[in-house]
Amino acid sequence: MVHDRREFRSGLKRLLGFRARKLTLYEMAFIHRSASYILPDGTRVNNERLEYLGDAIIDSIISDYLFHLYPDASEGLLTKTRARIVNRETLNQLGVTMGLDKLIVSHLAPTDSPRNLYGNAVEAFVGALFIDKGFEHTRRFFIKKALIKHLDLKALLDSETDYKSLIMEYCQKKRKKIHYTFREKNGSDNHPLFTVTLEIDGKTAGQGEGTTKKEAEQEASMIAWNRVNSREK
Repeated sequence: MVHDRREFRSGLKRLLGFRARKLTLYEMAFIHRSASYILPDGTRVNNERLEYLGDAIIDSIISDYLFHLYPDASEGLLTKTRARIVNRETLNQLGVTMGLDKLIVSHLAPTDSPRNLYGNAVEAFVGALFIDKGFEHTRRFFIKKALIKHLDLKALLDSETDYKSLIMEYCQKKRKKIHYTFREKNGSDNHPLFTVTLEIDGKTAGQGEGTTKKEAEQEASMIAWNRVNSREK
């Protein structure tokens, strides 16, 4: 994609609702590493550092939002709900519905675009907004303009994704060994509570808990799936 600064400024204003003063900062948020350029001092310019920052900011915003939205929810449920929102598929969808795909600068052919291109842009954009406007402004913007406007939270939480199949397919493709370890204990009211540890090539990749083995297995698989996707941005 080719970057037209006038079009970018106009698209950014529609997204933000105000005219950005630090235009260069927001431009950087949408420069994919394939379109990186080198400054005279040797600094490589793309959106990867802003992705790192935005990832942490989004985690904080969603954690705070869910904590107040579900005052009676357990830690496990809050963690599971947050994971559903910040997984790569949801963030990619969010990037497209927010229109961020139209702002991205890359030197990739459409057929070569990585699957996490749009989700990464969401994170980088949030990182830029945080630097420009601070946490409180970023929090209000993300909740109002992203979570509430573009995500059906109930439908997202009700939807079932077979994370076990996804992580199994990933491990088969990468020729990695996968192993689930189950542990059962008494939960509240003496109901069984299962804990599952998922190991990939002998290293812990995810841990899950649930009232059934399947539920615990899915949670462990979901955490592992989000981790491998995050590493392979």
